Amino acid sequence: MKERTASNVHEAFVGEAKAYQRLLMFAKKAEEEELPQIAHLFRAVAAAEGVHSRRHFALLESVADTQTNLERVFQSENAVNGVHYLRMLQEAEQDGEETAALVFSQARDVEAEHANLYKRALNDVIAQRSTEYYVCTIDRA
Repeated sequence: MKERTASNVHEAFVGEAKAYQRLLMFAKKAEEEELPQIAHLFRAVAAAEGVHSRRHFALLESVADTQTNLERVFQSENAVNGVHYLRMLQEAEQDGEETAALVFSQARDVEAEHANLYKRALNDVIAQRSTEYYVCTIDRA
């Protein structure tokens, strides 16, 4: 794919992925406000935005075999944890943005745990062990 088109596809992917998450958050708020039909609308459009983002992703990146995918996300989580969130945290602290610093710090710590889960999953796949996973559902700072 040519560079300009790839850049446009990436921009579209990011926009659609953001819209997907935004609409899910809007749906949650509509539910809290006891507006189930509006929540349903937000979720329906979010589902369409999810389809769009997956189609854009498929143009940008390939999905390999599971072991390769695990290795890839392990490396990605380490980079996000050790480089990107660390920089964001430091900059938020320098800017005096305590809430953002807390969110970045928590995300950094969770990303490190994600890397551990992926590493363990690589070992578990080889050993054919099953594992239970738990997800923190706290979505506010």
